Amino acid sequence: MSQQSPLFRKASAEVINFHRFFEAWYDAATAGKTDFGRCERTFGQAFHMIPPTGRVFDRAETIELIRANRATFQDNFTIEISDIRASYETADTIVLTYVEAQMRAGKYSRRQASALFTTSSSAPNGVEWQHLHETWLQMPET
Repeated sequence: MSQQSPLFRKASAEVINFHRFFEAWYDAATAGKTDFGRCERTFGQAFHMIPPTGRVFDRAETIELIRANRATFQDNFTIEISDIRASYETADTIVLTYVEAQMRAGKYSRRQASALFTTSSSAPNGVEWQHLHETWLQMPET
């Protein structure tokens, strides 16, 4: 499994680009110019997400959660992605792990994520998110 395979490059770009979407969508100054369709095109039909809270969200619930958080920050929300690694890969499927650091209105947190992607010619960056599981590395500061 090569960290530089075409599928690894596509999935890594998707992780980074999708988190740039979140920064734009959640910022009041840029939310109005952000294409929400990008979010809807990125999740596979059977997508599930498990955030650090442990609750399981299906595709529709995930999309609604993201839609509802539009413009909730005033230029004080950032995400940094680091340590992207492939842990499993076939010709059309890859599991990536990465660290996501967030700054939300002055509160810092970090999560370890694992995400399953499959190839899709209609999805941004050529891959669809099929499953995402996150766990706290550092809970938000209080």
